[in-house]
Amino acid sequence: MSKKVLVAPLNLGLNYATRCIPIINALRNENFEPVIASDGAALAFLKKEFPDLKTKVLPTYNIEDLKTKNNFKLTMLLNGSKIAQVIAIEQKITESIIESDDYYGIISDNRMGVRHKSIPSVFVTHQLKILSRKTTSVINKFYHKHIKKFDVCWVPDMADNPNLSGELGHPKRNNMPVTYLGPISRFSYQNLPKKYDVLVLLSGPEPQRTVLEKKLLQEFERSEKKIALVRDLIEGNQTTLIKNNITIHNHLSGIALQNAINSSNIIISRSGYTTVMDLAKLKKKAFFIPSPGQFEEEYLAERLTSNKLAPSCKQSDFTLKKLYNLNNYKGLSGFSTDIDYRELFHFFQCK
Repeated sequence: MSKKVLVAPLNLGLNYATRCIPIINALRNENFEPVIASDGAALAFLKKEFPDLKTKVLPTYNIEDLKTKNNFKLTMLLNGSKIAQVIAIEQKITESIIESDDYYGIISDNRMGVRHKSIPSVFVTHQLKILSRKTTSVINKFYHKHIKKFDVCWVPDMADNPNLSGELGHPKRNNMPVTYLGPISRFSYQNLPKKYDVLVLLSGPEPQRTVLEKKLLQEFERSEKKIALVRDLIEGNQTTLIKNNITIHNHLSGIALQNAINSSNIIISRSGYTTVMDLAKLKKKAFFIPSPGQFEEEYLAERLTSNKLAPSCKQSDFTLKKLYNLNNYKGLSGFSTDIDYRELFHFFQCK
């Protein structure tokens, strides 16, 4: 009999889906059968990564359009009733999925309705505290209400200092059962010959993704450095354009992206937490440009800069000169990424 585990990442960009890849691989290595549940781009992405796995469709949170708003968390709060409706619907769908077969557990990455009272249910997040300035307390009250309904919360970060998430994953007050996994990443470190001086990883909501792309291309056209730029446009076939010193990929996936990062001296990217974990796993020197209005990215970038790990700046302030003092920062190395998944998955047989 297969030991099924439902793995359900939120569909909001691809970060939640990509950080589920190592968990899915570990489940398979420990003789579990992952069943993927999501919607939209996240589900399509994981279907490509794991074409042999069963999948389930969950309702969309209908918040893709909200990512263009500067005050993202406030917009989420104002749409709380709509999100609550989606949570209720996905909970009913989850109950139907679990009751239709023999499941050992659920791993939900930020999908608050994907849980079941009769089997071990895990909530994965690096945000035990959501930062949204004036609305922080209200949003966290709503968020914690749903997290507490799960049996345990897995936080992909170190339990103690030094860590990557700061107060996001280590609030001063916490009354939820938490297991710190250590940073997780789908990538593996390799000491490859350096092909690029700078690799740019573009991501995040439009129109700011395109705004940053145009700004960086203008800056690097004046440079003699070898530059690679990954545009994070996954629609259609993979294409590559070479213009003087700049190589532009519309997207790279899997091993190709891993090799590009490993073979680059410096990485420029947004400061989303999954990206930070990936670059920590690959021990990279990085420069971060947080998405305007994304409080979490702004906080992470500022924290990594103040801790002398990686410099950062506002999108509007970036120039080539900002890269000159990169050697004054330690880089994202020295974080343990070894996880005892066998011990971790014992949880699915204990309830």
